Amino acid sequence: MILVTGGTGLVGAHIVLHLIENGEKVRAIYRNFESIEKTKSLFARYKKTHLFELIQWIQADIIDVPSLENAFLGINKVYHCAAIISFDPKDEELIRKVNIEGTANIVNFCLAYKIEKLCFVSSIAALGDLASYEKMITEKTEWNPEKPHSDYAISKYGAEMEMWRGQQEGLDIIIINPGVIIGPGFQESGSGLLFKKVANGLSFYTLGSTGFIAVSDVVMIAEKLMNSDIQNKRFTLVAQNIVFKTIFNSIADALQKQRPTKHATPFFMEIVWRIDWFLATFFGKKREFTRATAKASCSKNLYSNKKIKNALNIEFKDIELYIQEISHS
Repeated sequence: MILVTGGTGLVGAHIVLHLIENGEKVRAIYRNFESIEKTKSLFARYKKTHLFELIQWIQADIIDVPSLENAFLGINKVYHCAAIISFDPKDEELIRKVNIEGTANIVNFCLAYKIEKLCFVSSIAALGDLASYEKMITEKTEWNPEKPHSDYAISKYGAEMEMWRGQQEGLDIIIINPGVIIGPGFQESGSGLLFKKVANGLSFYTLGSTGFIAVSDVVMIAEKLMNSDIQNKRFTLVAQNIVFKTIFNSIADALQKQRPTKHATPFFMEIVWRIDWFLATFFGKKREFTRATAKASCSKNLYSNKKIKNALNIEFKDIELYIQEISHS
């Protein structure tokens, strides 16, 4: 049987669906019944509601060690997708506890229960920092602790250190570092927020860029790696490096909404995050735009997918076509 943590999130829910479609027995962790409805809605979207009943749900929390005892009984493989995604500095303690300590707990249980293989869904945020002579970020790019990183990036980097610790203690692992994951549903988190903001009439765009990938590609690659002889390796999963303006335009066109028309310059973004900080500090408003997100929205990062393409000989889905596909389904 396969255990999936984060089965009520975008990647985890898609992995659960994919595994069950392929005849696997799947156990998924949930924290509350409300979160299960997100996964149920996703199955319904794909007209796979009949498969939803095949999931073996178990209530547990990756930072609550006793609750994980029953979750690991009879398990031979684990997909660890659970994480807190937030760029709000107020969430620093929670982010590090869940993403680092939670991963350490999963690694420890995998070692204790002699799990065959553990796949960890990390992020390109945990990849290294380019040196002055480098142009593209790869799996070999070194992490520079002297450079500023978001709490989320630090937590994912720390989680990867726990994974490598597990590997040194005898656990077979795979780490995947997806870019921004595009997928249907889950509009309150991750890339779903991009769709929600464009649908609500987003006015501004930036000219920064980053790596994007379809959730279906993340799932397909994760399963191929888990069922292969490849182990104890790390792979960057990016289909294309795309400018944010292009992504916003693609989403707007797919949703038949107006494209953003105002260029938010780096200087403008510096002002915006400071205003957001002021409103949060003195009026209790939840942070929506931080210094880290301001920097990321204007940074022009390029990521290489050469390693995973060579390992599995795969082709990625075109992101703009995939946006059209999921918007019309």
